[in-house]
Amino acid sequence: MTSRDPAPLTPDHPDRPDHPDRPDRPEAAWSRRLVGWAVVLTLANVLADVAIGSPMMVLPQLLDHFDTDQAAWINASAMLAGALWSPLLAKCSDLHGRRRTLVGTLVLACAGALVCLAAPNLWIFLAGRFLQGAAFGAVFLTVALARQICAPRVAMALVGLVTSGSSVVGVVEPFLMDPVIELLGPRSVFLVAALLAAVAAVCVRAFIPEPPVSGTGRIDLAGALLLGCGLGGVLAYVSLGGDLGWLNGGTVALLLAGAAALTGWAFHALRVDEPVIDPRALTRPILLTLLALVLAAGSFRAILQLTSIVAQVPAGLGLGYGLGEGEAVAVLLATPNAGIVLGGVLAGWAAGRHGPALPLLGGIALGTAATLAMLSGVSTLPTAIACGAMVGMAAGAIGASGYNMVTSVATPERQGTAAGLVSVVLALGSVVFTFAGGEVLKATQVPGALADGAPVSSATGVHLYVVLAGGLFALAAVPALLLARATARSSR
Repeated sequence: MTSRDPAPLTPDHPDRPDHPDRPDRPEAAWSRRLVGWAVVLTLANVLADVAIGSPMMVLPQLLDHFDTDQAAWINASAMLAGALWSPLLAKCSDLHGRRRTLVGTLVLACAGALVCLAAPNLWIFLAGRFLQGAAFGAVFLTVALARQICAPRVAMALVGLVTSGSSVVGVVEPFLMDPVIELLGPRSVFLVAALLAAVAAVCVRAFIPEPPVSGTGRIDLAGALLLGCGLGGVLAYVSLGGDLGWLNGGTVALLLAGAAALTGWAFHALRVDEPVIDPRALTRPILLTLLALVLAAGSFRAILQLTSIVAQVPAGLGLGYGLGEGEAVAVLLATPNAGIVLGGVLAGWAAGRHGPALPLLGGIALGTAATLAMLSGVSTLPTAIACGAMVGMAAGAIGASGYNMVTSVATPERQGTAAGLVSVVLALGSVVFTFAGGEVLKATQVPGALADGAPVSSATGVHLYVVLAGGLFALAAVPALLLARATARSSR
């Protein structure tokens, strides 16, 4: 050995390729360290649920505080901002590191929550919600991190856990937030969101390793802006059209601007070398997965919306449906969240052993059966609870399997972008089909059916709604079945 040769590594040196504690060595089995990582990544995902969902608990107070009737803007602003942020954050994660991007995302969300907390008027509040919407990216960033810090089999189980584990918040959030709101006021939900984001950022920075960055190149800012604005414009039209009017000049302008931006992005992406999302890299398995996800996500969210409506209609009205019986509302809204956790964990475990295509198909089949069973569940509480649990399980399995499927066929340097696509597609399906279902209910209203004179939908409208949601699930089974068959052929 010459004087220039490096000293040999001792057997217990952490830089040896076979050392279990080597910083860049993927985890090949569950350990206490991996359990700790799972807790931290799930905490980061909890932020997304709190950031987007908690303000809805105090929506009437916020409208009164800002002296506005624009509930749709307050309701949809963070989700729309998430659509704008997602392409940029996804590309940043591939080029500059997934942990670094996740920490930055959490810091942005913390800053946005503080702006919302102190906002003196609606416009500054909406600016805060725009920053807070970055939390939407936490989900796909934790997925991309999981794929890097773990071996594939373990990573798929971890993805199932971190994408569904945050739904536990939906079960306990009302019970935890109500005392805080009563003590500190309605805008305390933003204080909680800011504290949660800060804690999550510190924990991610302190405990999650930064895997080696495999992507190279630069960020296509122009493409990210075009794609984000295009998605935001289309989603804004769908989200706000029902309240402001589908043919309102402002909403139509949003739709046209969104369509123009998406068209501009498509031409731009085909002309540059490194677009924020490369259409040429969207292989057949990725496209089939995204098609299945947009349909299934739309059906799941539509059923959740219907459940919340039916749960507050008294059965005694004789409309042919209704479950409004005291505590039934809380049970019906909590049950799907518990199902999401169970379905996501089981799908992640199954994907590690049989691949993600099979649990994706299984989740869609379960969702189809549970949704159609809601034809009787809209008037029978036990059936509605069982259907809610099964639909939740289906949603958890579909989300986890979708992330696993897309990231497993994407190259390592594009896994962040691929996971970001899944988040955008899930949001797109949720917004479009939820509002489409709402229009079905509006078109079949029975005026003055409730004691306060408020209109409700007829039984025909509710049953039609369920059939349409079940049809979406059944359509989603077609690309999922093609994926399962292709996977089975390739494994022979």
